[in-house]
Amino acid sequence: MDQRQSDSDPAIDKLRQLVDPKKSNVDSTAVRVEAAALVARLKTLNRNANAATRTHKQATTDARQEMDQTHLSLQNLLYEKRHLEREIEKCRQFASIYQDIPLHSVEEFRELAPSEARTHDVLDNPHQLMLNRLSFELAERQRLDLKRKDLILHKEELLKQSRIKSTTVESVKSQIDALMKTATEIQKKVDELVPLPPSAAPTPGSS
Repeated sequence: MDQRQSDSDPAIDKLRQLVDPKKSNVDSTAVRVEAAALVARLKTLNRNANAATRTHKQATTDARQEMDQTHLSLQNLLYEKRHLEREIEKCRQFASIYQDIPLHSVEEFRELAPSEARTHDVLDNPHQLMLNRLSFELAERQRLDLKRKDLILHKEELLKQSRIKSTTVESVKSQIDALMKTATEIQKKVDELVPLPPSAAPTPGSS
């Protein structure tokens, strides 16, 4: 018996035995009954084989889909990784405006900044130190800007008062000039109405 026959189902072997010419004297009815049972067995085996094939095909399909999905997820992760690496490199090469802002020196920051902004942990952390220096610089500039605005308002108030005083002085001066002019005119009229006596009149050659 060859390898294919040795691996076959016992039902097939029994069918071969039933059709063996050596057993031609066996009762045909018994042969048909046994053959029908064997055929039913073969049909069952065929259905089971088909079901197993479908199961294996579905399992293969599911495994392939899972592998494809895993591969796609891996590609997405690699794409995201490359994207993040490019963004990180852009951030590293980005020239922020704070690099051009004149800041208080570290020594000035240590002297002027609030104590909570210049602790040992902050001074040992370059990134946090820069953030605190920027915050301190912003607060100082806002404070100085408020002071500048107050000084501008004070200056405008002084200029306003100066203009008012100048206007008052000019008004008083105008009034004094008007009074002096009026007094001069009155004096002339008085002199015209009341002439000086002859003894009071000036003589020629008198000084």
